[in-house]
Amino acid sequence: MGEGAPWLTIIGLGEDGPDGLTGASRAALEAAEIVMGPQRHLSLLPDLPGQRVDWPVPFADGLNLLAGYAGRRVVVLASGDPFWFGAGSVIARRFARAEWCVLPGPSVFSLAAARLGWPLEQVLCLGHHAAPLTRLRPYLARGVRMIVTLRDGAAVADLGQYLTGLGFGASILWVMEALGGPREAVTQSQADAVTGAFSHPVAVAVQIDGDGAALPRASGLADGFFDSDGVMTKRPVRALTLSALAPKPHEVLWDIGGGSGSVGIEWLLCHPTTEAITIEPRADRIGLITANATALGVDRLRVVEGRAPEALGDLPTPDAVFIGGGLSAALLEWLYGQLPTGTRVVANAVTLESEAVLIAAHRVRGGALLRIDLSEAAALGPRTGWKAAYPVVQWSVVL
Repeated sequence: MGEGAPWLTIIGLGEDGPDGLTGASRAALEAAEIVMGPQRHLSLLPDLPGQRVDWPVPFADGLNLLAGYAGRRVVVLASGDPFWFGAGSVIARRFARAEWCVLPGPSVFSLAAARLGWPLEQVLCLGHHAAPLTRLRPYLARGVRMIVTLRDGAAVADLGQYLTGLGFGASILWVMEALGGPREAVTQSQADAVTGAFSHPVAVAVQIDGDGAALPRASGLADGFFDSDGVMTKRPVRALTLSALAPKPHEVLWDIGGGSGSVGIEWLLCHPTTEAITIEPRADRIGLITANATALGVDRLRVVEGRAPEALGDLPTPDAVFIGGGLSAALLEWLYGQLPTGTRVVANAVTLESEAVLIAAHRVRGGALLRIDLSEAAALGPRTGWKAAYPVVQWSVVL
């Protein structure tokens, strides 16, 4: 190993073992002093001069073990393309760029698309070997094609039941075991009729079909998508609120006074890189918010029990703040004193007292003040009339 050369090589190994490796990968294996990897991968290798080391469970323990071999010739075995839902990115975060190199193989997604003749650029590729199936929820709509890696063979039946429970039981599944190796098997089934035992490693290609309800891409999901105790920002006002908050990739939201969590949840649905923290003072609503977030596929919503501003001090700095409950002049002053210039703040008021707080803030701080008056057609005796909702005053400002 030359001076300054990487001591660590990450090799993407397929189910066909060394038969599918390039010359460079073969040479790295033969020169390695240490070969680390899961037992399944190590078992595919022929006799080699290097010492074999099982990667421990949990995965994080292997990073410290690997660090102890620094400076020696080390190969780490990963599945297919180590940087597509693989171990490569975790290892790369731990070690300096000059310490490692990678020799990838074909990913399971490429192999699955090749078996079915699917254009991979039009297919949703998801790694769910360590994630709950509920994270699929935002993507479920008739005609969507996806390839999903699963934790084990038993998860195939779980996937079929999950899709069926949401009305997508007519979806077609191609269960793919050990793609690219001598044990490769592809089994086609309908989601509501999945039977049989399947072996790890397993991926499932899915063409979504059925009468299930797809989540709209526009802001303002129907209220029925959320469980609520009656306190929530209703669909039309929520759509206007999200429009004013203007979520962008990688941004963080504080949702103060979560209620059912609907605003924070829709913020997260806008983009997979967004973050949201809901601050809710009532303990009995914490479980409700969490359940709504999980059911709609955004279990990354963080829920903090407490009152603002006391509960805000240790939270990550937000890009936007929504105040749906607990509005006061003191809270607004705290936000102005603590948050950086450029933070977007949107506050909704229903009572006269909270409306007065927003009018005063608008007079001093500027921004935009909007009054939202909505009426819905409802029965009026034998006829139909307009039933007015409480008007909402919305103030939006950039600090």
